[in-house]
Parts: sequence; C-alpha cells; structure tokens
Amino acid sequence: MKSVMAEIGTAVPQLRGSQVEIVELSKAISTFGGKSDRFLNGIHARSGVDFRHSVLFDTPSAPIMSRQSFYASAEDENDRGPTTAERMRSYKQHASALAIQSSAAALASNQLAANEIDHLVTVSCTGFAAPGVDLSIIQALELPPSVTRTNIGFMGCHAALNALRVGSSLVESKGGNVLVSATELCSLHLQYGAEGDQAIANLLFADGSAAVVLRQKSAAANSAWPIRSSSSTAIPNTSEHMSWRIGDHGFEMTLSASVPSIIYESVLPWLQDWLGQHNLTPKDIESWAIHPGGPKVISAFAEAVGLDDAKTEASRDVLRQYGNMSSPTVLFVVDRLRATGAKLPCVAIAFGPGLAIEATLFA
Repeated sequence: MKSVMAEIGTAVPQLRGSQVEIVELSKAISTFGGKSDRFLNGIHARSGVDFRHSVLFDTPSAPIMSRQSFYASAEDENDRGPTTAERMRSYKQHASALAIQSSAAALASNQLAANEIDHLVTVSCTGFAAPGVDLSIIQALELPPSVTRTNIGFMGCHAALNALRVGSSLVESKGGNVLVSATELCSLHLQYGAEGDQAIANLLFADGSAAVVLRQKSAAANSAWPIRSSSSTAIPNTSEHMSWRIGDHGFEMTLSASVPSIIYESVLPWLQDWLGQHNLTPKDIESWAIHPGGPKVISAFAEAVGLDDAKTEASRDVLRQYGNMSSPTVLFVVDRLRATGAKLPCVAIAFGPGLAIEATLFA
C-alpha cells in the first residue's frame, strides 16, 4: 500500500511583527545595551525575513514593547527574562489552538471527516505538556478515541520530515489515514543575554503550524503527491555546530557560522547516493522544498546542488513572509510549491541538530 501526501493545512498566529519591530524588541531585551545595536542591525539586513508571527502579540499596532507583555526590557546585565516554567505555561496556553487550526484546515481540504483518521503524529521542539497537543487535537476535532498517537519531540527543524516517514510507514503497514501535525512557538524562547548565534536565533525564528493527511494512494485524489522514499544522514564531527538545549530561561540555540559551509561540503555526495538508488540524479528533480534555515543555508545548498534562483524561490518567499518556524516551515514550502503547480519529482529537505539532514522524495 503506497502512501501519498494529500492537502496541507497551515496556520500562523493572527498578529505579526515586521522584522524592524523584532529588531527593536531584541534591542530592548539585550543585556549589552546600545553596544549590540550595530550587530543586531547587521543581522536584520542579512536575515531575509520581512515578517514574523507570534502568539505573544496582543494588539496590532503599537510600539513593539506595548504589543506584548511577555518580555520586559532588560533591567540589568544579569537579567535573563522569563523562566523556562513561565515559557512552558505560555506554550500550553497557545500551542494547541494553532495545531487545531492547521489540522482542521488539512481535514477540510481533504474532505475527510474526523472519524476517518486512524493515526495521529505530532511534532514539536519548542514546548512540552502532558496531556499535550495530541490530546487537544483529538478532543477539539473529535477524532476517534482509538486513534493511535505518536509524538516526535525535540528533533528540531527537520522533524516534520521524520513525521512524514513515520506516518508513511503507518499507512503502508497498517492502512488507514494519518494526520501529521507540526507546531512550534519559537517566539517563546528569545534570549536576553544573547550574543552571536543566540542573537541570530532571536532574529530568525517565529511561530507557525502545519498539518498534512497521509493516505493510501488508492483512496486519494490524483493531485496527491506520492511518497516514494525518505533518507537521513548525520554528518560526522559536527555536533557542536548546531544544538537546542533546555536552559533555565528558555531553550537555547547554538548555531555556528560554519553550518552553511558544512552543508555545502556534505550534502551532494549523500544526495547523489540516495537518489541514485531510485535511478535519479539531482538534475532530475523538478522542484525543491528546501528548509529556509536562513538565506546562507539556502544559498549553500543551492550552490552545492547546482540550483538556479527559481528553484529556491519558494523557500526564500516563506522565509521572507514568516521567518523560520522550525519544523512546520518545510511543509509551508511544500504547500507553496503545490499551490504554484510545481512538478514532480520533488525533494523536501531540512537540517537540524546533529548536524543531521532529513529528506523526502515525492515522485
């Protein structure tokens, strides 16, 4: 029983901030005072991001520090902002609503009733709670109480592709319909003492959710994308270049400036080997859903594989409009490709702590 990816549902918080506003927020919570302004302005100019949505915004138009009450201006150089417990309370308050919204959109787009879902796979690396988002989706959308649940937690930006692998395996081994839901609230983890890589993270990451239904090919519409294969690789001796760890004041990102060059040097041989197993080469791939981890990541991958600007347009557009939403972001890119009539074969690819690379081949 071959699995296919049917329609995608996406959701973002209702209110967004411009990148100019987010820079001002980052300056306000910086414990370095005005000394960090030039650095933050430089990151902003190179970020490739115009807007980011956040569950923390509660008014549409006001100075940025008045649009939200979660982050107060740094009081002194030792201020680290809200505790992890406070950030997790906010996650519990907001995450489920966003996941329910994208999941409901996915079901509606596929003209599926809630009682037709047999398996639920949830994804998140920005918060924890039990009962969690999975049970909230089941209760709010009235999925069957017998639906099987799998949670993929704390794997980072590529985790939606891990979820597609798990969901596809469920379809192929057990049959039925799988709902995959990836939801992240990255804006809960801005760092007060941020410098270097953490300051970059403050200016890249945002909130969003994406959900997708996986079905048997025989039960899906002709527009569904067949999942032909998936692959994974962990690049040796790179664990210090990207990490996501739980701190006392939120989750802390390590993001080395070497990440783009590591991707550039490592991705092509692995990609050629994997695609070769399916009698394909990178030149045979008609469309690419590249996780927009940042403009340099997109450029490094494109240069390594030999892609022109048109092949990266969807990724750059999602980054520009939404920022990096971690795990759901690559599904936003896939959704953008589908909406514009992209052709198959398509490769969706994302990068995360490890350094690890995950990919899905639609063909």
